[in-house]
Amino acid sequence: MSVEVEQETFTLEEILAATKESNKLILWNDEINTFDHVIFCLMHYLQYTEEEASKIAWTVHTKGKCTILEGSYTEMEVYRKILKSEGLTVSIE
Repeated sequence: MSVEVEQETFTLEEILAATKESNKLILWNDEINTFDHVIFCLMHYLQYTEEEASKIAWTVHTKGKCTILEGSYTEMEVYRKILKSEGLTVSIE
């Protein structure tokens, strides 16, 4: 008598997605950067639309900070360095 067992398989991408901790990239308000520069950086590096980037810039201006991206620590660190090189104030939480 044989017993058939169904084996469940996962792709590497599915496994990594399931084990990945969520880290947040936070954009902070400052007195240095203009709305236009912040919007440009969000559109250029994070592929936000102009409307999305404008809403984020306004949220940062009025609330002091805004989560702009979530993902693995490594991914967030790459974007943090890019945006920091553009003069933006960013951190990872």
